[in-house]
Amino acid sequence: MCIFCKILNKEIPSNPISEDDKFLSFHDINPKAPIHVLIIPKIHIDSFNDVSPQMMADMTAFIQKLVEKLGIKEDGYRLITNIGEHGAQEVKHLHFHLLAGSRLKWGHFTDADPKNNL
Repeated sequence: MCIFCKILNKEIPSNPISEDDKFLSFHDINPKAPIHVLIIPKIHIDSFNDVSPQMMADMTAFIQKLVEKLGIKEDGYRLITNIGEHGAQEVKHLHFHLLAGSRLKWGHFTDADPKNNL
């Protein structure tokens, strides 16, 4: 069972922000920006390559509500999903990284230091 499925099963704690019957959003434990949130479906889907168009439509609506709740819609944000080994996907469960809270630099995501984004 992957780490996100364990979070969904309440086997691992998370710091949730928003949740509905299909999706969960929570703070990343290793933030790369002042605001760094993960958004996951409540069913296991390996990656973006495996997601249905309907699930993405539902996820889009969830994320749009989330950015309103976080108050970042107007200032902007970055939305990222990594797919496969070359895309640096570390957890094989579809998830999006939502980064915001400052003007974000473009660089190697996994090596980014959030202090450099301020």
